[in-house]
Amino acid sequence: MAHDAFDIEELVACYRRGVFPMADAREDDRVFLIDPQRRGVIPLTGFHVSARLARTVRAGRFSVSVDTDFSGTVEACAMARPGRPETWINRPIQSLYERLHRSGRAHSVECRLDGVLVGGLYGVSLGGAFFGESMFSTARDASKVALVHLVGRLIVGGYRLLDAQFMTDHLAQFGATEMARAAYRRLLADALEAPADFYRFAESGPDALQAISQAS
Repeated sequence: MAHDAFDIEELVACYRRGVFPMADAREDDRVFLIDPQRRGVIPLTGFHVSARLARTVRAGRFSVSVDTDFSGTVEACAMARPGRPETWINRPIQSLYERLHRSGRAHSVECRLDGVLVGGLYGVSLGGAFFGESMFSTARDASKVALVHLVGRLIVGGYRLLDAQFMTDHLAQFGATEMARAAYRRLLADALEAPADFYRFAESGPDALQAISQAS
């Protein structure tokens, strides 16, 4: 289903009913709504962090921040890279999410090395549901560290769902699972009613790994 124009309230309504927008290519301005039969979900209880990744997180190699460069994070996610010559983030989608971010309903997690943005992710936050959209990395483990930080933040904030859209081998290493559309929608309906707070993490004290450990 192609749409020439969304506004952000229509976009929010899409997420609330379990569908999300994509494009065929970066240079194709058409936007399609996707309603997959099977949905990838990353568990907030039982999220798996390998020993090696945990060491990387503890070492503090990356400076991790939230919402300091949403536009730069989306732009980096949209760029073609070796092994990924084409992305689904076209300019209409990019513009939509930047407006959604300004409304307080889309967030980014950024990882920097010596002040340079080298990894991160962004997604949409509605109630106790977080819809992960895309991630990127130009330094080893940068996107993984961003994901660990996101999961810790969601746990502390009282979220109930981290939607990954599609199941991948990359996400499987963290314990991601796939579920049927009907089961996902039941989970989504419950999560949307949860009183979650994306910013509670900063005030809570525990770091991401501690929060994940306590939830497992």
